Order: sequence, then C-alpha cells, then structure tokens
Amino acid sequence: MTATQAEPTVRSLETVELRKAYGGVKALDGASVSFQHGKVNALIGPNGSGKTTFFNCVTGMIRADSGTTSYRGRDITTHAPHRIARAGIGRSFQLCRIFPRLTVLENLLVAVRPGGLSRMLRSARDGADIERARELLTRVGIDHLEDTEARDLSYGQQKLLELAGVLMADPETIMLDEPAGGVNPALIDRIADLVRSLNAEGKTFIVVEHNMDLVMSLSDHVVVFDRGRPICEGAPSVVQNDPRVLEAYLGI
Repeated sequence: MTATQAEPTVRSLETVELRKAYGGVKALDGASVSFQHGKVNALIGPNGSGKTTFFNCVTGMIRADSGTTSYRGRDITTHAPHRIARAGIGRSFQLCRIFPRLTVLENLLVAVRPGGLSRMLRSARDGADIERARELLTRVGIDHLEDTEARDLSYGQQKLLELAGVLMADPETIMLDEPAGGVNPALIDRIADLVRSLNAEGKTFIVVEHNMDLVMSLSDHVVVFDRGRPICEGAPSVVQNDPRVLEAYLGI
C-alpha cells in the first residue's frame, strides 16, 4: 500500500434494504447501512426514526419484512437470536433486562450457564464462570455489590450490570441501546471509559444514544436515521454540521 492509498474500511454489520412495517407505519423503510469493524459506531436519530426496530431486526428479536443482514460477510437475516449471539454479536436493551431478585453475581451466571435459571441456582459457586463474572464486575466497577439483589441497584448500576452480562459471552461486536439513558453523569463517564477501553482491545461497538455530547466524543463513525432509513453518515464532525441532520432534529 502506498502512502497515498487509504486503508480499506472493513465492514462489520451490514444491512441492505431492510424493511419493517406495523400496519401502515413504516418503522424501517429500506434501511441500507454498514458499520465499521473495530470502531465505535453510533446510530442516532429523532424518536421514532427506527433505531430500536433496527437493533431488534438485526439481532433476530423480530423478523424484518424484507431485506438482508450480514455480519462479517455472512448472511444472518433469518437467524434466531441465540445463533446471532454465537456469531459474535451481543446487545443491551433500552430498558435493562436483568433478573431483579437474583444477586448481581447470579445475573452474570445466568448469562452463560446452559439449562436456564434453575440449573444455575443448583450449581456450585466456584469455577471459571465465577472467576470471569467477578473479573467483569470489577471491570465495570460494581464488584462490591456482587451479593446485592439487582433490584436494589441504581438504574445506572443496573446498566453496568447488563453490560457485564453482555461481556460474559465475549462478543466481538457489542450493540448498546441508549446506555446513558436515565444514568447520572458520573456513571455516564464510566460507561464511556469502558467503551473506549474495550474498543482499544478490539471490540466493535454500535451505539444508539440521544446524548449528543457523548456520541460526538465517543464515536468514530455516525449513522443518522430519519423515518426508518439512513439520511447521513460519516465522522462526527461531518454529521453534526450536515443540513439534513439539522432538519431532522431541529426542523430547520
């Protein structure tokens, strides 16, 4: 490669003409998007622009009406959520999905123990899973709460617990749905630092977020949705000055 040649962009997750309608409402309307491997990608847009529906379709939570999804060049359009997870994609949800009456440590074990909750509760509290769970709790900063029931955590701490649960499966790509939503500024900074450090270790991120200060400081690549399809993408400095983005957000 010569000095004048740019390094080629490696694609991670890619969709072509993804569509999903609920009655007459087009939640996704021909969404063709590609996200960069090894980068922090952001997916932003006004409320109702299709961001969470997009997440749900590409992770198999709901079935798109048409279109295709590929991951690292492999078609995953019709795969069930567990197959997509095994392919290397982990995700969090807009509203935390945790087991409120289980302890913090038990929540992480449920994520990896086969056979479901009852089998996990019968298992001895030792072994490699326990060690890894404790390492991750230390990394996200809630190791001192491992014996606390998840329902007693603050909402920000629950977000950190959910992220630790995603990390238990060691996914290659992590999709975060509004990680800063309802979280106090100190914990937002912790989440941002975690994303940066994990990205430095090779994790790819796709982040849906409304906190624009966080998006612009954290992201390498930003995709903007409006009315179920992308209207702009590029570096944060490019996107935040694009007239189409200003119109979508501000109506100007």
